[in-house]
Amino acid sequence: MNICLVMFREDGTRVDFPLTKPDTVIGRKETCDIRIPLAEVSREHSKVHIDDVSIRVMDNGSANGTYVNNKRVADEKLAPGDHLIIGPVVFTVQVDGDPDEIRPVRTKLKRRSARAASGKAVAASASGSGAALDDSPDPISALEALASSAEQTAIDPLDDDDLLD
Repeated sequence: MNICLVMFREDGTRVDFPLTKPDTVIGRKETCDIRIPLAEVSREHSKVHIDDVSIRVMDNGSANGTYVNNKRVADEKLAPGDHLIIGPVVFTVQVDGDPDEIRPVRTKLKRRSARAASGKAVAASASGSGAALDDSPDPISALEALASSAEQTAIDPLDDDDLLD
């Protein structure tokens, strides 16, 4: 089974995130498989579990919740075409190429506060794979590096001290 989470950047560019492990943790913590370092995303926000029978998303007690098709969920089965929403990021679930055509769902980003923007440079480091994020006003654009890497990539526009669960 080939499973991808598909997102669209603010500029309309499609980015695919293949899920190749049985468990994929999504959150802002450095150890997450898909890292979204935004205040609206908890450290280990949710987990996608894949087995021979189903694909499930489980919320890990996040402050802002995990949503499937605009409904807050704790544990939900995912189907092709479902929208998985974590913080301001919207992913479309694609299984074995289904749906074959995915309509853009834009991720809506809130700009950082002046304190965070002036005090912290948008930086990136990678744990082994080597991706970087510059001072782009679109921090989600760095998620693109994950699509081309089988390893975890760290992108860190804010330090954890600036973020609250």
